[in-house]
Amino acid sequence: MSAMRHRPMAPPGQGAGAGTAGEHGDSDDNNFTDDESSPLTHDIYGGSQRTIQETKGWDVFRDPPIKIETGSTANQECLELTVKILKIFAYIFTFIVVLTGGVIAKGTMLFMTSQVRKDKKMEYCNKDLGRDKSFVVRLPEEERVAWIWALLIAYALPEIGALIRSARICFFKTFKVPRTGHFLFVWLMESLSAVGMALLMFVVLPQIDAIQGAMLTNCLCVVPGIFGLLSRTSKEGKRFVKVIIDLAAVAAQVTGLVIWPLLENRRELWVIPVACVMISCGWWENYVSPQSPLGLVRALGRIKDEMKYTRYFCHIFLSIWKILLFFTVTLLIYSAQGEEPGNLFSMYGDAFGPHKIVVYELPAGLGGVLPDTLESANIDTVDVDAAYNTVVYVLLLQIFGAYLCYIFGKFACKILIQGFSYAFPVSLTVPLSVTFLIAACGIRIDDPCFFHDTIPDYLFFTSPSNFRFNNFVTEQMAWAWILWLLSQTWIALHIWTPKCERLATTEKLFVQPMYSSLLIDQSMALNRRRDDQADVKTEDLSEIEKEKGDEYYETISVHTDRSSAPNKPSIKSSDNITRIYSCATMWHETKDEMIEFLKSIMRMDEDQCARRVAQKYLRVLDPDYYEFETHIFFDDAFEISDHSDDDIQCNRFVKLLIATMDEAASEIHQTTIRLRPPKKYPTPYGGRLVWTLPGKTKFITHLKDKDRIRHRKRWSQVMYMYYLLGHRLMELPISVDRKDAIAENTYLLTLDGDIDFKPNAVTLLVDLMKKNKNLGAACGRIHPVGSGPMVWYQLFEYAIGHWLQKATEHMIGCVLCSPGCFSLFRGKALMDDNVMKKYTTRSDEARHYVQYDQGEDRWLCTLLLQRGYRVEYSAASDAYTHCPEGFNEFYNQRRRWVPSTIANIMDLLADAKRTIKINDNISLLYIFYQMMLMGGTILGPGTIFLMLVGAFVAAFRIDNWTSFHYNIVPILAFMFICFTCKSNIQLFVAQVLSTAYALIMMAVIVGTALQLGEDGIGSPSAIFLISMVGSFFIAACLHPQEFWCITCGLIYLLSIPSMYLLLILYSIINLNVVSWGTREVVAKKTKKELEAEKKATEEAKKRVKQKSMLSFLQSGIGDNGDEEGSVEFSLAGLFRCIFCTHGKTSDEKQQLTSIAESLDTIKTRMDTIESAVDPHGHHASRHGRRRTTSSGSKDHHLLTSVAEKSGDESDESDSDTSAEPKQERDFLTNPYWIEDPDVRKGEVDFLSSTEIQFWKDLIDQYLYPIDNDPVEQARIASDLIELRNKSVFAFFMANALFVLIVFLLQLNKDKLHIVWPLGVKTNITYIEETSEVHISKEYLQLEPIGLVFVFFFALILIIQFTAMLFHRFGTISHILASTELNFCKKKSEDLTQDQLIDKHAVEIVKNLQRLQGIDGDYDNDSGSGPDRIARRKTIQNLEKARQPRRQIGTLDVAFKKRFLKLTADAENNPATPILTRRLTMRAETIRALEVRKNSVMAERRKSAMQTLGAKNEYGITTGAPINNNGALPNQRSGRVSNAGISIKDVFNVNGGAAEQIYGSNGGGTINQGYEHVIDEDGDGNSLRLTTRNPHPHHQVSWGQNTNGGNGTGRL
Repeated sequence: MSAMRHRPMAPPGQGAGAGTAGEHGDSDDNNFTDDESSPLTHDIYGGSQRTIQETKGWDVFRDPPIKIETGSTANQECLELTVKILKIFAYIFTFIVVLTGGVIAKGTMLFMTSQVRKDKKMEYCNKDLGRDKSFVVRLPEEERVAWIWALLIAYALPEIGALIRSARICFFKTFKVPRTGHFLFVWLMESLSAVGMALLMFVVLPQIDAIQGAMLTNCLCVVPGIFGLLSRTSKEGKRFVKVIIDLAAVAAQVTGLVIWPLLENRRELWVIPVACVMISCGWWENYVSPQSPLGLVRALGRIKDEMKYTRYFCHIFLSIWKILLFFTVTLLIYSAQGEEPGNLFSMYGDAFGPHKIVVYELPAGLGGVLPDTLESANIDTVDVDAAYNTVVYVLLLQIFGAYLCYIFGKFACKILIQGFSYAFPVSLTVPLSVTFLIAACGIRIDDPCFFHDTIPDYLFFTSPSNFRFNNFVTEQMAWAWILWLLSQTWIALHIWTPKCERLATTEKLFVQPMYSSLLIDQSMALNRRRDDQADVKTEDLSEIEKEKGDEYYETISVHTDRSSAPNKPSIKSSDNITRIYSCATMWHETKDEMIEFLKSIMRMDEDQCARRVAQKYLRVLDPDYYEFETHIFFDDAFEISDHSDDDIQCNRFVKLLIATMDEAASEIHQTTIRLRPPKKYPTPYGGRLVWTLPGKTKFITHLKDKDRIRHRKRWSQVMYMYYLLGHRLMELPISVDRKDAIAENTYLLTLDGDIDFKPNAVTLLVDLMKKNKNLGAACGRIHPVGSGPMVWYQLFEYAIGHWLQKATEHMIGCVLCSPGCFSLFRGKALMDDNVMKKYTTRSDEARHYVQYDQGEDRWLCTLLLQRGYRVEYSAASDAYTHCPEGFNEFYNQRRRWVPSTIANIMDLLADAKRTIKINDNISLLYIFYQMMLMGGTILGPGTIFLMLVGAFVAAFRIDNWTSFHYNIVPILAFMFICFTCKSNIQLFVAQVLSTAYALIMMAVIVGTALQLGEDGIGSPSAIFLISMVGSFFIAACLHPQEFWCITCGLIYLLSIPSMYLLLILYSIINLNVVSWGTREVVAKKTKKELEAEKKATEEAKKRVKQKSMLSFLQSGIGDNGDEEGSVEFSLAGLFRCIFCTHGKTSDEKQQLTSIAESLDTIKTRMDTIESAVDPHGHHASRHGRRRTTSSGSKDHHLLTSVAEKSGDESDESDSDTSAEPKQERDFLTNPYWIEDPDVRKGEVDFLSSTEIQFWKDLIDQYLYPIDNDPVEQARIASDLIELRNKSVFAFFMANALFVLIVFLLQLNKDKLHIVWPLGVKTNITYIEETSEVHISKEYLQLEPIGLVFVFFFALILIIQFTAMLFHRFGTISHILASTELNFCKKKSEDLTQDQLIDKHAVEIVKNLQRLQGIDGDYDNDSGSGPDRIARRKTIQNLEKARQPRRQIGTLDVAFKKRFLKLTADAENNPATPILTRRLTMRAETIRALEVRKNSVMAERRKSAMQTLGAKNEYGITTGAPINNNGALPNQRSGRVSNAGISIKDVFNVNGGAAEQIYGSNGGGTINQGYEHVIDEDGDGNSLRLTTRNPHPHHQVSWGQNTNGGNGTGRL
């Protein structure tokens, strides 16, 4: 066995020792261990020659693949443009709302505090009182009380919101109780913040003018600044500079606290430093770090880590406490100011009700100067009515301004426009507020009546006395304020550099659950969570790669949520990489379906390669990086071989997949590609084929033999779950913490074999997974593909199903079914208790067959929901799947889906109490909604029947009973046919009835329209119909990409009776049928089975004949089989007339054939005995190329078999008695299918013993084939029929009772009815004789049950429509977050070239790694337009195509070839590649790429110098630069570095010096999937390395590596 491992089977005519390569164990011809430069475009199937064949001159014409855009690749330029325009609008609109909301909230807060000042006096407008007089107003106590209450309410509302949010999460989700000491510390800090806020609002701000107050709000960052300074670690870059700036910022903040108390020398102003420091304590948590060098700050960091789990429990108490404390401190301040605290309560009614404002008239001698006292007897007063509602309006402005600022700010963070639409407006809030205040105060001082019509004359901001703008700089400390603003900006600098992922949760965006309404901009800046992950330097990547090993290419995702794994140093960075295993199930797909699926996988392969190469060579950190691997599980992949019934071969569908691989790859890469044949593995379950795709990802096809392992889709899913999550994850020799991290970031992408999608669709689902760790599964929007009326029906059905139903489930609870054709499952969720293990439950009961096997994807989601996981739906993630195009196939598909859906929802509803308890996302209201839907489903046929009855009455003007009879007869007849006839007859009748009902429905539509015309637009039917059509239309408008699906609504309408009546009946009555029903094909049978079938057919004919009429007349005569007639005729077995009978002659030819067969059998036995006795005779030479077992075991086995074989067993079939000795085969070493020429010549390998044992154990435990036990099958069939009968009876009785009640009420509507108030008909009658006018009103009469049912469906429609609107907003947010704008974040001119490369790294790599055009191919679509076709260089291109050239196949090699030729001097070096039109490469960009290239090479040269010394395990000496041929490199082979290594050797990690860093297979650099060809420059592209030999006389020799060489230097 060891000699056979990793060696391909020798082709015909070559022995193991053929050629001179025998010394090395193999010839170069059979070497499949190639380097990454091996081509995909070279034809390697015709033989094993590697020389490049020159194309014949007459055969140079080409047929390159034409790019066809359908399904997921359809042209979406209009949509992309629309989304970009929408994102620009989002940028601008969000910026405006956040800035406006912040300024309004800040301004109204200062306005409220201005009115709280005791004994406030201000100049009053004399417009209404006398133009020649001056007036002063002093605010009464009632007015002051109102504004105090306004501030209290404004402070309390966000805290109440935090209380509600905390209570909801603690009651409906999970929470953790904090330690007592930690809780007390948090309580202290929050209490200080609340007390400080009260002091600021009621002591500080009323004592200073509004402009000073606005400036002062920039001085609330002292504690965050200090903690941020103390949290700096030595690992940070430029730490010293940052510490200096931190110190300056804290110093600036401190000056702001003392500058006014010192300058103005007022005692009350010394409250400023106390209040500001206390307020800043509220943001301590965001600025402490567990990695701080100070122990105290580290301790606070640990409290911060615990708060991630205990926050909501704490805030249930802290929110109430802060409101009470704020209110208490307000009372104490009010009391300290000499007022009675009871006034706040006793004056409450007057404060918010009508009261008077006293206006004082100033004597002319005061000259407009406000006197200190207004109690002089000679001062006149005027009472004016207070505009008491003003306080309410200002309060509402403050509340909504702050809320909109917070909500839209959070939206900006979620869709990744934080810099422009969050940080910028938040930073501008105070400067803009100060600007407006300066202008407003200056205008008010100059003209007290300027705001006469806007603001009550007795209310305004506290303005500085005799203020002028030129005094602002000197008297208002504008210079100091600039320092405070800059210091706040530095302390809150993190809001300018966000690192959150798309659609991040509120918990990831903000520290506190809500905001501070009174200080909205400071709250937004300081409460926005700082991302604590340290910046990863590009030079660290090689170190990261070392720790990884060679299984995965390392990356650092800046989106990693470290909170889920605190204090777990054993977890490595590589454990947090996103790993996606695409797991597809295949059975009998067509070629077109396979191509669409394979193209989708090729696109994923290309995308993953681009992301890997971008990180490896361009040194960028890609937050969306993922590892990718494809697994296909092919059900029933084998059939009986053509040559023998004892051997199996791959069936035609597997061979079709193999033949289609190249075509799919060629279509994706737009050049002819020939993939290496797959590596073949015999396995305990059948076989395995492994391809390596152009992007270096693995494509693994598992071929299931139904005689060795259980078949069907559910068991394929069990296979890949246990293989990928059980064997490959749980059996890793790593710590539990690492396994947990890997499982959380491992996703299974479940696919069908006909799915079509783009990588972006998967990225969107991964976004949802990263956003919510409790998410177990996520599904995308499935679009049906096909043609014909059935597809049109499904287009509309899928559309409204996703628009309304799935969106509603997502919003108000959980999606109940994540379809297996395109869904992403979290590995950790599947591994949970009662999920994966329970999914292996064998169907032993009738109900199991319906629930478990007919709708396996829905059952898996039910298991996840019952374990507490969430299932979500992303409308932006599009996938396209082929749907049934024929009526029969569609009905059979739904025959599976309908019962399994009902069974799973019933299971969930039955277990609702426990599910609600364990699943935070499922509530009692959601269960009630599902119960309503289930009731509608069960009563659907009855509802449709009643609708038809009523429609017949309206359309055909017949009475109710006649209409009832017309409708009940075909339905009962169809039910009878479903019970008694075969499936094909049932389907035929259903098709005929569906056609008839479609015609009837058209008449019904006309009749309903007429009825609505009579009843009016106000009737319930009209309202419901208009609402339904309107909701569908609005939904279509909100889904512009899918708008045209609504045009299929007419077909949907015509099909309602068929789909909601006949289909339901067909599904329920055929509940006992558990076959798949779709994609069925006839299986290939053995000769024994064919003979048995033939005998059974003949026996059946005899039985039929014996049972025919008058068969008793033939008794005693037999069946007259021994007689013939020259003339005979018969009639249906009743009688047969034979004239001129004669005996049947025996067939001599038949007898001779029988004798010949006997002689052949004897000859075969003789030959078998001879070959067994003399195994080295001439027979052995005929089978020299076959793998056989050892001679001894073979001799013993054959002799034994000859001795034991009985005469009856010897003549079973031709294949069993062939003239050659039968080769002994073991399905784990040399099964016949491996030698099948249709499976292509490829390397044969074998599984490890560990994996073989795993598969054997798994099969024994869960997946052993279920034997066809007739007794057990009969029991199950009987149970299924019994289950069917019970279900049909319950279903029939529910609908019959419903129909009976509603129909009888309809007949007696005149006696028992409800009067409908809308749509009243008014009849006016004029009687001429009496000149009287009679006016009568006619109301619509509705029967009660029907009205309830209309409202029932209307309620469902309202719920679904509302949920759809919210889900649309979420989807648009997701799309906007994923949309990049090159001209909105920063202009390209403002970006440094490195930033430009980092931003577009993946796009740059995708264009540099294109296979099309790498060999100078021309674009076959380039000649569009009348002027260009004539100038197309057809002959030159054909001539160029025939020239021998080196062909590049792997994507990273194509990238490196172009990357090496990159130079900014494009004119002198025409080899510089041109990228796409979307990404125009300026000389600066190309120069930046060249700099990046040189820096990467410098790193590798440094590593190469280390590796070539003592660390080098290979015997390479570099006295002079050498190439692979042992000669000095020529000038064309590249630049030579000081290390003596060419650029190509630096990049060629395979065999190059950098191999020690990246591993022999690190980073996807070595590709075993492609053959090697000679480099275009004449040198081989890889070094063949020999491990260093301890003996000094063994050195590496570099020979000329020609095609016929000996392969010296191979490992």
